[in-house]
Amino acid sequence: MNYRVLGFVILTSWCASLVSGARILALFPYIGKSHFDVFEPFVKELATRGHHVVVLSHFPQKQPIPNYTDISLVGSITIHATDRIDLQNMSGIRLFKTMIKEFSNFFVTCDQMLSFHNVQELLNSQVNFDLIITETFLTDCFLPFVHKFKAPHVAMSSCIMFPWSNDRMGNPDNPSYIPTHGTWFSDKMNFSERFFNAIANIAFKFLFHATERIVTQSYIRKHFGDDVPLLSDISKNTDLLLVNSHFSLNRPRPLVPGIVEVGGLHIKPPKKLPKDLEDYLNEAEHGVIYFSMGSMIRAETLPSEKRDAFLQAFSELPQRVLWKWESDAMPGQPNNVKIAKWLPQFDILNHPNVRVFVSHGGLLGTIETVYAGVPMVGIPMFADQPMNIKAIVDFKMGVSINYKDISKENILKAVRTVLDEPSYRENAKHLSRIYMDRPMSAMDTAIFWTEYVIRHKGAAHLRPAILHLAWYQYLLLDVLAVILLFVITVFLLFYIITRKLIKKFTAKPQKKSKQS
Repeated sequence: MNYRVLGFVILTSWCASLVSGARILALFPYIGKSHFDVFEPFVKELATRGHHVVVLSHFPQKQPIPNYTDISLVGSITIHATDRIDLQNMSGIRLFKTMIKEFSNFFVTCDQMLSFHNVQELLNSQVNFDLIITETFLTDCFLPFVHKFKAPHVAMSSCIMFPWSNDRMGNPDNPSYIPTHGTWFSDKMNFSERFFNAIANIAFKFLFHATERIVTQSYIRKHFGDDVPLLSDISKNTDLLLVNSHFSLNRPRPLVPGIVEVGGLHIKPPKKLPKDLEDYLNEAEHGVIYFSMGSMIRAETLPSEKRDAFLQAFSELPQRVLWKWESDAMPGQPNNVKIAKWLPQFDILNHPNVRVFVSHGGLLGTIETVYAGVPMVGIPMFADQPMNIKAIVDFKMGVSINYKDISKENILKAVRTVLDEPSYRENAKHLSRIYMDRPMSAMDTAIFWTEYVIRHKGAAHLRPAILHLAWYQYLLLDVLAVILLFVITVFLLFYIITRKLIKKFTAKPQKKSKQS
């Protein structure tokens, strides 16, 4: 008998019995579907394991699930976040304005969602919860529910950590080697990259904390009362942060015990493909190129010259191309290109005939292609996409094309490089093995640590003491000030004593005056 396995089963069963049937409130008010795609499998798994989960989101379940209760936010907002990007607006200032508009809309939607009748019912309820789960992406206006229900708090991030997440968890965030979310840097930066990375880090934190104190705090006082604590104080009592990252892809960095990487939380075992897709892939003599710009970017809005560049390039390749395309037809579609409005991406990537994934570099798709061990041609657009593709390029499992440099020649060069050089596929398989080599799956890791917080009724013991230090104490400025004062005092004493000694030993003896 394998006593190690038996011991693990007994320990797991004992731990599960201690948290059986916990009441959990999960708050996911952000409208972006890609974010909820990370959290949904997790809360469903909690329900499957016997916990009673109440989920507030814009995406209620279509069919009832045991132990899973929806609080729907559908219809709660009049201004919708930019959930789908028009590629006609990808140039310069227009994209910047689109992103700024989306950022500012969060504050309006925050007030609208808190005023929504379903949220008001929750706000006025007297129910008790054993755990509150929230997202860290610009949704802090729902943090006062943690204070209201006096429950332990687990936060989640659908991507790598934002700069302000490090502050609330007391985690080191040195911009000399830790790239800031939204930049295109790796962990190995030259002087100019370190300079701009540091500026980006400081700017992100300043803007976030300024808007949090000035705008968001006023909204939450309106709904939760004037005695509600500062959001920064509530957030610093976070017991655990689950992050959709992994050191192999998102680079090693120091993490306090309260931060746990669960990259690939949304991954499930690949399923059998629909017959038409399976036949299309199986019959591809030279393999298949899979092309998708994700759920947020509308590929059909590609400017005609860029769309034609792809089509002309693909028409010269012997491979078949499977392209996620939102319309029923594609102008100038070659015979070797098949389009579809929706495709089971992870299942396709795991088909042995898929040779290359052409993608914008969204994190979920990047994780899926790493799992499948498929080389990439990345066309990063915004947010964390440049950073994701930079990691793929650094690992030499893919190449990158700048959006403004899209042309038939550049596309052919990039795709042929990845297709013809075996090292790209070998490196992709190597990274896949590293990414999946863990003591527990991402889901089991997330469940274990969440139940850990429930078992101990919080996890304040995971929080570092830095959370109780003033900024000047953390930077040791008070210690440096005392050292500097001591050094100055010693130099002053040395100067005064030396001056007196010199004066004493160099002074000429005075002659005695003759007595009259």
